[in-house]
Amino acid sequence: MYATMSNAISAYQRVGVETGIESADPHKLILMLFEGAQEALAKAKMHMHHNEIAEKGQMLSKAIMIIDHGLKASLDMNAGGDLAIKLQALYDYMTHRLVVANIQGNLEIVNEVNKLLSELHDAWKDIGESNRTKATIATTTI
Repeated sequence: MYATMSNAISAYQRVGVETGIESADPHKLILMLFEGAQEALAKAKMHMHHNEIAEKGQMLSKAIMIIDHGLKASLDMNAGGDLAIKLQALYDYMTHRLVVANIQGNLEIVNEVNKLLSELHDAWKDIGESNRTKATIATTTI
């Protein structure tokens, strides 16, 4: 009974994520990557508190993959200039720190990376809201 319910919930969550991805603009996709990495870190912290080593490693690996193959890979190094170079270095720093956190079981490092992701997420979210406001003003003045 429990396995069936768990499978149903997982299927529902996958459909929700897939629907969100299909309807998202590029800005929203980046927000979803930040949120996915933060969710993986939250789960890793939970597993750390319960001394669930394998699950902690899986969640930290998931966060690393999102940062490295999602956020870092989405950088446009040609158009992004100095900002893209600095973000690339920051993403490299975060993935390195998460590897160390996994090896050492260090919760403080996970919190450090989560704080950095949260700050970037908030800044990215503010950029989107600012652009929507400008677009709304532009369309109402035409």
